[in-house]
Amino acid sequence: MEWTLAILFVVSALLLIISIIMTRRASKAEQKGIDMVHLSVMDDINNMQDSIRNLEFDIEIMMKEAGIQLSSEKRAIMREVLDLYKRKYSIESIAAQKQVSENEIKQILSSYLGSKDEGGKVANEI
Repeated sequence: MEWTLAILFVVSALLLIISIIMTRRASKAEQKGIDMVHLSVMDDINNMQDSIRNLEFDIEIMMKEAGIQLSSEKRAIMREVLDLYKRKYSIESIAAQKQVSENEIKQILSSYLGSKDEGGKVANEI
C-alpha cells in the first residue's frame, strides 16, 4: 500500500514536470509567432512611412516645377477644405467650420470643382 502510494506520487510529480515543460515549449512557439507578426507589421509600417515620405517629396517637386509657392498654413487649409468637401460636406458648412466666407471656399475648391464639372459635361454630351 505504501509502495503504491509512493509510486503514484512519483508518477504525478513526473506528469507535472512534463506538463510544465510542454507548456513552456508551447508558450515559446506562441511567442515566436507573435514576434513574427510584430516584425511583419513593423516592416509594413516602415514601408508605408517611406511611401508617404516619397509622396511628400514628389508633391514638393511638382509644386516647385509648377511654380506654386504656398505657405504650409495655406496648404494645410486647402488640404482640410478638400478633405471635408470629398467627405460630402456642403460648402456652407465648410465655410462655417473654417470661419471663412463661402466665396473663399469656392475659390479654394475652384480647380477641383471645375475639373469635376467639366468631366461631367463631356460624359453627358456623348
